[in-house]
Amino acid sequence: MQALDRAGVSYTVREFQETELGAEEVAEKLDIPLDQVFKTLVARGDRTGVILVCLPGTTTLSLKSLARASGDKQVALVETDEILRLTGYIRGGVSPLGGKKVYPVYLDGRALEQPTISVSAGMRGMQILLAPQDLIRVTRGTVAPLGDPAGSGGPPQRRRHDG
Repeated sequence: MQALDRAGVSYTVREFQETELGAEEVAEKLDIPLDQVFKTLVARGDRTGVILVCLPGTTTLSLKSLARASGDKQVALVETDEILRLTGYIRGGVSPLGGKKVYPVYLDGRALEQPTISVSAGMRGMQILLAPQDLIRVTRGTVAPLGDPAGSGGPPQRRRHDG
């Protein structure tokens, strides 16, 4: 939130009692559409290293699309036990903002279809709602098509975690 304040970005913080990890619970508890809830995943490219990926709760990550967008030949999600060490956040509370280290942020293009999106505020049960353009500006994010609609029969995920 400090990064957003420094940048003069307007945002809202919403808290809820989380009982399960996942975008579906966020959407339900905050009473917002699932396609406005953006989960943050942590990946690693063979050329770029660690990457943060934000995509709507209605999609699954296409590793092939992320590799293409990031200029990597191969990309894989990091192991769950690496998330805290790399980002300073626990699984289920990974934010694209204010992490332990600055990593490239890739945002699924569906974000631009929304007036407001929700991302983790850095802890479970706390979300930041803001304009997607503001998130892109503050993170210096790259927008690209990154997700396959959930259940679309896209490429299988070897490892999956919700941020």
